[in-house]
Amino acid sequence: MRFGINTFLFTSPFTTQSTKLFPQFKKWGFDTVEIPIENTSDIDPARVKKALDKYGLVCGTICACVGPYRDFRGTPKQQRDALQYMKRVLDQMVVLDCPAMIGPVYSSVGRADAVPPQEYKKQWKTVVKNLKTLCKYAEARGKMICLEPLNRFETDFINTCEQGLKMIAAVGSPALKLHLDTFHMNIEEKDQAAAIRKAGKKLGHFHACGSDRGTPGGDHIDWRGIAKALKQVGYKNDVVIESFTTDVKVIARAAAIWRRIEPTRNEIAVKGLKFLKKNL
Repeated sequence: MRFGINTFLFTSPFTTQSTKLFPQFKKWGFDTVEIPIENTSDIDPARVKKALDKYGLVCGTICACVGPYRDFRGTPKQQRDALQYMKRVLDQMVVLDCPAMIGPVYSSVGRADAVPPQEYKKQWKTVVKNLKTLCKYAEARGKMICLEPLNRFETDFINTCEQGLKMIAAVGSPALKLHLDTFHMNIEEKDQAAAIRKAGKKLGHFHACGSDRGTPGGDHIDWRGIAKALKQVGYKNDVVIESFTTDVKVIARAAAIWRRIEPTRNEIAVKGLKFLKKNL
């Protein structure tokens, strides 16, 4: 099991110049870096890979950034734009030697409106079709896609482990796995450990942060139960801290971070990593 940090805690967008963060990540003791690619033009993947190598880090995961203009259940143009963007990200992942793209790849974040059952079924079929196309592209490049259920305030489409597994079964690609996040599960799952066990071998990625989006361990989440469940399913992929603060204004607004949850963002990284290494 490797431990990583999502760069949204420190910057948005991540650019080639953001690699100046890498020495500090290495000093703190992280193994991997999770890079959100907001636009593929923001980075030169070869230069980013060179910087990762220099500091003994790896890009363990790329976070897909799906705004309102990228949506697999949206308008035909939104679907095309989302597919084109994610294919370009997969191409950059080849250069970065990054194994997995993670996040809510099925729809834009913030789209949360109740729709009639028939409309939901129609949207579901559209997402399945688009994910099948994307997964074939990922398979050909030896890459994995990890689909993340989000809480009800960020999507009305896939909120739970069970729904995520249903989508994975419908797509039927070996490249498609599940991505679980302690913050979202704290809202949507009755028992986080049970959700992890239900995911089993389909669990491809794991985000760890406090119940309030703060430091893992300084909250009410049952971390002991989570650790036991991860061990039971034989999870050996990355565990990444994905927390947000008011320091990065664009992300703070998108994630509804209106107050300072922790004294400093550095403490989230340092204390969070120490807790996760000790307990997971």
